[in-house]
Amino acid sequence: MNKIAVIDYGMGNLHSVAKALEHVGSELNQQVEVSVTADATEIAAADRVIFPGVGAIRDCMAEILRLDVDQIVKEAIQSKPVLAICVGMQALMNSSEENGGVDCLGFLDGEVRYFGDDLRDADGGRLKVPHMGWNQVRQTIDHPLWKDVPDNSRFYFVHSYYVQTDMRDMVSGITNYGADFVATLADGNIFATQFHPEKSQTVGLTLLRNFLQWDGSV
Repeated sequence: MNKIAVIDYGMGNLHSVAKALEHVGSELNQQVEVSVTADATEIAAADRVIFPGVGAIRDCMAEILRLDVDQIVKEAIQSKPVLAICVGMQALMNSSEENGGVDCLGFLDGEVRYFGDDLRDADGGRLKVPHMGWNQVRQTIDHPLWKDVPDNSRFYFVHSYYVQTDMRDMVSGITNYGADFVATLADGNIFATQFHPEKSQTVGLTLLRNFLQWDGSV
């Protein structure tokens, strides 16, 4: 039995993530048990952990700390594969500019920055913020979660803030929206995506299928 815990701290529609995991598990002929939960014991018993998140980082961090999810995530990343999605990825960083400045978990080194109110493309055209829709991801490293995902595949994004880090070895994928930004991070048994794999059709499901088979090594 492959037990997957999707951490539920009240921020995000987790049903689509759970259904996508169940779908790819059935394709692999695996017995997959997906739990949407904030229970520390249940998450500790899981083989793999998903750390999702949508919405304002201030509200996310408030709920993370109120429910002791920070300790749950800390323990998970010490022992098992973890996939962080969207605001879940941002929450792993040191801090965010959003809401006037918010301290994040600090498990990965970097900051979360705002795209800005005057974002332009290469021709000077105005780009809308939030960045919403399909965009290409250029893979910058070989990684088990990129298996069978063609380079420059298009994934689905919805965000106004992006991760900036000087730890270039962690960056596993880059996307351009006015300028290059970090689309994915990889650090040991952590893989984090700014995009939503569960909303990214075939390539997103491929990434989730790879996660179900990943042992956390690279």
